[in-house]
Amino acid sequence: MSNASSAELPKIVDPYKLAEHESILEGEIPLSALPRFREAVLGFDDGDVCRVKLSFYKDSQRRRIVTGELEAPVNLECQRCMGPMKSVLASRFTLGLVTSDEQAQGLPKDLEPFLTDDFSADLWSMTEDELLLVLAPYPLHDRGDCPASAELEAYEPDGSAEVPEKKQADNPFSVLAGLKNTKH
Repeated sequence: MSNASSAELPKIVDPYKLAEHESILEGEIPLSALPRFREAVLGFDDGDVCRVKLSFYKDSQRRRIVTGELEAPVNLECQRCMGPMKSVLASRFTLGLVTSDEQAQGLPKDLEPFLTDDFSADLWSMTEDELLLVLAPYPLHDRGDCPASAELEAYEPDGSAEVPEKKQADNPFSVLAGLKNTKH
């Protein structure tokens, strides 16, 4: 996606009309306008936006489809050091436009449903959903960049997760293996 500044993405559109005309929408959404996303992250800088590109069309089965790309800078909380870390969330997605749960169940497995009204869809809410889907459940700094990496060296000096010898001996299946070997 280009870094050129662009206009704000429309909030409410008629997605079926856009699909009929094979329309492409590009724009930005202020991250501050996405309340669920705002609560799910540590924060973002004032003025940060999510850049969005959406393509609406009909596939060979006459289903109305929207494909999209989005990118947003964000501050997350590293789950290793509990400190802030800058990240860029990015997603590519393909959604089938539907107006009912029945239509959603009729979509092929590779298409996620995007439930809309007959003539309107909230693109900001859809974008917020996609941002929430790409959030890492346990964000971590790169190993060398994490302030907690010095403490990690005590547990993982070579960078690999080292399992202490005692843990291997406590394997419950090793007792069974020992019993099996003594019966022969």
